[in-house]
Amino acid sequence: MKRKIDVNNLRPGMYVSELDRPWIETPFLFQGFEVRTPQDIEEIKRYCIYVYIDTKPSYDVRLPNYFPDRVMPRSERVDKVDKPLPYVPPPPPIAKRNQGAHKPFYPDILSLEEEIQQATEIERDTRTLISAAMEDARMGRSLDGPGTRKVVGEMVDSIIRNPDALVWFLHLKNKDEYTALHSLRTCILALAFGRHLEFPKDTLTLLGIGALLHDIGKVMIPSEILEKPGNLTRDEFEIMKAHVPLGVEILENAKGIPPMAIELTRRHHERYNGTGYMAGLKGNEIGDFGMIAAIVDHYDAMVSPHVYREARSPYDTLKGMYEMRNAEFHGGLIEQFIQCMGIYPIGSIVEMNDASVAVVITTNRARRLKPRVALVLKPDRTPYRPSQYIDLMRDNPEDGATPLEIRKVLAAGSFGINPTDYLP
Repeated sequence: MKRKIDVNNLRPGMYVSELDRPWIETPFLFQGFEVRTPQDIEEIKRYCIYVYIDTKPSYDVRLPNYFPDRVMPRSERVDKVDKPLPYVPPPPPIAKRNQGAHKPFYPDILSLEEEIQQATEIERDTRTLISAAMEDARMGRSLDGPGTRKVVGEMVDSIIRNPDALVWFLHLKNKDEYTALHSLRTCILALAFGRHLEFPKDTLTLLGIGALLHDIGKVMIPSEILEKPGNLTRDEFEIMKAHVPLGVEILENAKGIPPMAIELTRRHHERYNGTGYMAGLKGNEIGDFGMIAAIVDHYDAMVSPHVYREARSPYDTLKGMYEMRNAEFHGGLIEQFIQCMGIYPIGSIVEMNDASVAVVITTNRARRLKPRVALVLKPDRTPYRPSQYIDLMRDNPEDGATPLEIRKVLAAGSFGINPTDYLP
């Protein structure tokens, strides 16, 4: 249930579900967030006169006395579940090493257009390597540890030069090669995220090796379980979970696989509140690599099509993950991941304020609401021929017309649009 409230009556602990203006005109991550501090309230006052707060019992909202149907504090309610989830205190924000500095730790060295050819060759080599690694594991042969380090090192170099080029390959989908391509995409996501968090190059390499091989144990899981179109039974799920220890065993028997990379494989299904597997770790017990792996693995799984469901849009996936912060995922890391991906991740299909339709081409790492886009459909839904590329930060109309802005995100595949068709 939503209630309209003057911003002067906001209090910490309230959950803002709607603003009095389009949320894209504000700096807030999403329309839907908890007010945590007096500073949050002051920031809201800068943009809004009133807001709507969510009063449903899932939030500890304490409304002022002028609302007669005040929601009871959690301690006074009796609607408790039989087995409440383990409580984990909210973590402190993840601090980047360059926090507060004006100069980015990893400035873009090349443009997307300059890096895309090298990224294409690196992606091809990485896909070949992960396919060979899966075949080696399936046949009981040792994995090529040095070869893996070399290829991941090339991915790290590309990500450092400009992450947007490899990020475009997140849109490479093929249900028949799901595990291999999921491993590739998870590696790209982990490296882009690690770059955003300003990890040193050696750390990025370890993170990338672990992410690329995190699902290697799935080669030992029967295909009828991996490809089952419906829900798994309890016994089937236990078999599926075994891909974690099986993968750890494969990596431990290989030469040249770093222990930190193996730990990522061991912990990528752990969850911040302790509800994951295999060890039921929680909080910082999981470790940085494990918590990062959980985020990027889940994100790619949600935005990719499966035999049992369609893909979700990147925007909807990020919004859902934001709502799971401090529960399944580390809250500070989730907020950093959203900043890394951008409110409008690369490849998102969006509707503009003039009703035209566009594809997000590159993110804007300084102003996340103003990416570069390719205009695909005109307001009357006829195609642009050729597509028009617009930088929402810099390309302002000269005739005094209203500047183009993103109005909303559309579902993946809207109007039959394949984002990779519009890669510059």
